[in-house]
Amino acid sequence: MEATNDNSTIAKFIEKNKDRGGIHHIAVRVDDIEAAIEDLKSKGVRLIDEKPRRGIKNSLIAFVHPSATGGILLELCQH
Repeated sequence: MEATNDNSTIAKFIEKNKDRGGIHHIAVRVDDIEAAIEDLKSKGVRLIDEKPRRGIKNSLIAFVHPSATGGILLELCQH
């Protein structure tokens, strides 16, 4: 992601977290998002989304909470 201006949410996040490289989130493509969510839940991973929702281009997405990934938001994507 790229900040469109200095007052954007992304720009503020990058500035606040530049000691971690300024990474806002990482997206990972999965073949079966519901199975991926259930696998993470069964392992006790903290999730933001316990059910997939619609993302861009009609994809299915779900987010893993940053507390479970060392502070980086992880996005699961199924196209």
